[in-house]
Amino acid sequence: MAKSTLISHGRVAENRKARFNYSIEDTIEAGIALVGTEVKSLRLGRATISDAFAQPEGSEFFLINCHIPMYPGGGKVQHEETRKRRLLLHKKQIGQLAASIQREGMTVVPLSLFFNDKGIAKVSLGLAKGRKHQDRREAIKTREWNRQKSRIMRDKG
Repeated sequence: MAKSTLISHGRVAENRKARFNYSIEDTIEAGIALVGTEVKSLRLGRATISDAFAQPEGSEFFLINCHIPMYPGGGKVQHEETRKRRLLLHKKQIGQLAASIQREGMTVVPLSLFFNDKGIAKVSLGLAKGRKHQDRREAIKTREWNRQKSRIMRDKG
């Protein structure tokens, strides 16, 4: 019997550049409205969220530019790969996110796409502020300095 490669729970995709390009102020977990072939494609571990962002439209939030490729066994009925996907949030969360976007000029960036313990697709959103090029360099310097400190401490015992 062949080993199953389906992901029943755990991380499907991660936006590793988001923590480098943005300073994350707050994180929120949201559900995501998907169609059948999208869920099957996600269970195969196929998704890209590096160019994605969330944007309010009316009283809802949508995940834009999230790429979920077509499911190979889907036949003729397939989903659009980069369609807008509705995020399932409480009204209070939607109000808070929309207010912080308008007032403080922040961005809502997806950090990871995963299945929870019940097997439901969720997206972890970060309320973020864009970093300037100089801030990125400083982050690299501090990270390198911390690595050097840990090497020195490890070698000296």
